[in-house]
Amino acid sequence: MRAMEVRTCGPADGNGPLCRSDRPDGQPGEGEVQIAVRACGVCRTDLQIAEGDLEARRLPIIPGHQVVGDICAVGPGVDVDRHRVGSRVGVAWIASSCGTCRFCSSGRENLCPGATFTGWDRDGGYAEKMTARAEFTYPLPEGFSDLDAAPLLCGGTIGYRSLKIAGVDLGDAAGSRLGLFGFGASATCVIQLAVHAGCEVFVVTRSPAEQRRASDLGAAWAGSYDDQPPVPLDAAITFAPVGEVVVAALGALDRGGTVAINAIHLDRIPELDYDRLWLERSIRSVANVTRQDVIEFLDLASQVPVRTTAEVFDLQEANQALQRLRDGTLTGSAVLRA
Repeated sequence: MRAMEVRTCGPADGNGPLCRSDRPDGQPGEGEVQIAVRACGVCRTDLQIAEGDLEARRLPIIPGHQVVGDICAVGPGVDVDRHRVGSRVGVAWIASSCGTCRFCSSGRENLCPGATFTGWDRDGGYAEKMTARAEFTYPLPEGFSDLDAAPLLCGGTIGYRSLKIAGVDLGDAAGSRLGLFGFGASATCVIQLAVHAGCEVFVVTRSPAEQRRASDLGAAWAGSYDDQPPVPLDAAITFAPVGEVVVAALGALDRGGTVAINAIHLDRIPELDYDRLWLERSIRSVANVTRQDVIEFLDLASQVPVRTTAEVFDLQEANQALQRLRDGTLTGSAVLRA
């Protein structure tokens, strides 16, 4: 099978750091399924792994954790009625958890010390085929094409969890004020959920094109980082891996509000005056997702429905996709087609 793998971390300059690899197809192990990949979304976490901002867990590694494909083989111990050969499934960031620790036992498998992650601990979807733990795959709603479904599996799902961490109850959110700082693939999903729930959404982004797109998706206001949202916010989510953005979001919060940091890697948190945090404002990080998050979000996304825009690259163009993501020149979510 063809694959694009990281052997040595380096800059995403359009020619690297991914290398073409030809690997044997292999077979699924105990409790695993093999998946023929149809599409795989390109995530900023892939970029951070490839460039070394996130320390590699193993090398070489095939990135990619927004995978859409068909089960083509099942390993021993897999329930073939639940995981039928030929069925379309998705694979997300969380690849396994221990199932027994106090975090797993309390519905917080995203915090499991033994958790592994797709495209970081085990090979992901920048390939024609991959294997995954059967219990960590997800049936996909019929209303989404492969290219539309791929960005939902990380950008959409981690955005959904970010809303939870920020304290936004989508069942009782009408009239609440939500700020989105940055407006890429994940924020595009979040604004659709929030507007559907009746939130007033305020978007802060440098790009005039993204400001217009946010307004088209129902934002009550869209401005740049030189502007201040016109009203205090009840909650905010930051999407850029930049600590200055967290401070800006904190400064826009009303009393008792929460900033949720939607990033696995952040450059730093700058020094700030305690007055910005006082009056029960808070900052929380968003760490990974649970399987339940993925299941809930996919169901909700089909109801709203959440729509994505894909900019499609062939598998061998994965380096160019990473470069475009790094440079901020994508017009939608980058998706690789095997």
